[in-house]
Order: sequence, then C-alpha cells, then structure tokens
Amino acid sequence: MRLLMTLPLLAGTACPALAGPLTFEEALDQARANAPMIEANNARVSASEASAIAAGQLPDPRLSLGFDNLPVSGPPAFTLDGSMMTAQRIGLQQDIPNLAKRHASEASAEAATGLAQARSAVTRFDVTVATATAWIDLAYADRRLAAIDAVLERLGHLVPAARASVASGSARPGQSLRIRQAVAGLEDRRSVIMAEQVQAQASLERWTGNDDPKAQGGVPAFAFDPAGLRLAIESNPRLRAADAGIGAAQADAQMARAGKRPDWGVSLSFGHRDPAYGNVVSVGASMTLPLFAGKRQNPRIAAAEADLSAARAQREDTRRALAAELESGLAMHAMLAAQWRRARETLLPLARQEADLETASYGAGRAGLIDVISAETALAETELDVLDREARVTRQAAFLLLTFGSDDQ
Repeated sequence: MRLLMTLPLLAGTACPALAGPLTFEEALDQARANAPMIEANNARVSASEASAIAAGQLPDPRLSLGFDNLPVSGPPAFTLDGSMMTAQRIGLQQDIPNLAKRHASEASAEAATGLAQARSAVTRFDVTVATATAWIDLAYADRRLAAIDAVLERLGHLVPAARASVASGSARPGQSLRIRQAVAGLEDRRSVIMAEQVQAQASLERWTGNDDPKAQGGVPAFAFDPAGLRLAIESNPRLRAADAGIGAAQADAQMARAGKRPDWGVSLSFGHRDPAYGNVVSVGASMTLPLFAGKRQNPRIAAAEADLSAARAQREDTRRALAAELESGLAMHAMLAAQWRRARETLLPLARQEADLETASYGAGRAGLIDVISAETALAETELDVLDREARVTRQAAFLLLTFGSDDQ
C-alpha cells in the first residue's frame, strides 16, 4: 500500500519540468532531447528496424487437417473404415518464395529503415532551425525592449522642461504636445515588441519544453563561408531523404522484377486409415507459373520503374530548390548586412550628432525645446532600427548556417 501511495510521487519526479534561462546551445540541446516530433520519428526508426528483422524470412508453415476420400454414398457412406482410400489427414505445408524475392524483401526493409532515419534527420534539422530562430527572436526582443525603455525614460525627462517652456511663454501650447505624441508612438512600438517577445517565448517553449524560457548569454556569431555552404548542399538532410526515397523505389522495382520468377512450396502429410489397409504418407512440391506476365508482373514492374524515375526527378528538384534557396538567402543576407552597416556606421552616428547639436543649441538659446524633442525622437527611432536590422541579419545568418551548413560548421 505504501508503495502504491508513493508511485505518483515517483512519476512526478521522473521527468522534472524544465524552466529558467537558456543559452543558445542549451536551447538547441533541450529541443533535440524533448521535442515530441523528434521522439515520434525516433520511434518510427525503431519500428522500422524491428520490422527489418523479419525481412527475407520464410512465411509461416501451414498446418492442414482433413479427411481424404470420405464415402458419401453406398453402404460405407460417411464411415472412416469402410474404404481403403479413406484417411484422416494431418500435414504441413511450407511456401518458399524465390531467392530474388527474399533478397528484394531484405533490400526493401533496409531501404525503409534508411528512409525513416533520413526523415528523422530532417525533423531534427527542422526542430533545430525553429528553436534557433525562436531563441534569436526572444533575445532581440529583450534587447529592443530594454532599449525602448531607456528611450522612454530619456524622453520622460523632457516633459517637465516642455511644461516649463509653455508656462514661460517660450513655446506655444500646441508645440508641447509633440513630446506626448512621440512618447505615445514609442509606447505603441513597445506594445508590438512585447507581443513579439511573448510569441518568441511561446515558440521556444514548444520546442524545448521549458515552461518559462529566457534567452541568456550572448548571441553567437554565425559566421559562414558561402562557398562552403554551396559544397555542403549534397549532405543536406533533405537531399539525403531524397536519396533514401530513391533507395526505397529501387527496392520496390527489385521486388516487382522478382515476381517473374516462380515461387516454390513443399508439403508433407500423414494419413491414418483403417488398420486393415495401413497408414499412408504423402510428400509433394509445387511452384507458381508466371505465365501471364504481360497482364500481371510486367505492369507492376513498369509501375515500380516509373516510381523510381519519379524519385530520381524529385531528388534533382530538391537539389535545385536547395541551391536556389541558398543563393536567394545569401543575396538577402548581403542586403540585410549592408543595410545594418549603413544604419550602424552612418545613420546612428548622424542621429547622435544631431541630438547633441540640438541639445547644445538649446542650451545656448539658439534652438527650441521642440527641436531637441524631434532630434531625440529621431535618435530613438534610429537606435531601434539598428537593433531591428541587426536582428534580421543574425536571424538570416543563423538560418543559412543551420540550413545549409555541414555538421562540422
């Protein structure tokens, strides 16, 4: 009874809930360990491997029971001892598929296992990319939220000065509304960032199983070599899955061609008769006769070979699609990186310089408070824009590296 009472506690401690901050690598590790999609595909691989054990084995033998030559008319009708030919029979039958068919069955099972493993690798790859994207989105949402809070605090210090300017008559009442408009616009943007933060947390929770995920640590530097990414396409999980599909289609074609060879069967039976006549034993062999291949085996072979051609064409289409996606992604990354550099190296210094100059002019009495507010608002927008551009560059770089990079990159 005590053991039964403690079982729920043991069950509750067997799989502790995950919660807390995660570095980038920790997020990927948790996703690979806890994502249900990966677990489901691993189970399919295990099922395929278990099924492969039976491939190529002989079918189960058949036990047969019956009566042979039982009279149904005349004086010995429905008697077991009234005729020399009547016997109570028990026998075994064994079907023996031809060797080519058994080898094809083994090849088909091996191909099915390879296909399951390839699809599992694709799923692992998809989970990794989705987790990385969610973590990056969350990390940059946190950074943007901190930046906009700092901006709002900085602009908040200008509110008393704006009111004082109106009270002193140096600014018109309508002009004092400018800072309130700027703050309202930034608060709207803060609401958007908070929603993006929640969305990224929800996505990261889905993949890692972490109840309250937080992005911890620095964002990795996703450096890559475009030439290396192009060479790594041949080892891409999706292309390996296409190769496994070709292997499965080849095994099906092999099985279809093996159908043109005859299968065999053997049988052994014992017949119990009236003691006056003695018992009998029967031994036999049989074979299938694929005499009508034009309407039976040949159509199946043609269908299997068509499927094989389709699998090869699908593989080439997958390769071309990956190559096109890579080139498009590289062009997008180059564009985003150039935009980020311009914003970071040109637009942001200019915005800071403008804000400093307007503040200095205001202190010297050559500019109004509205000019300072406009410059500070522009600086805030530029700072947030630089972060947005950096996030897009990092996200695109991570996507390219994780999607097209080889395992050693």
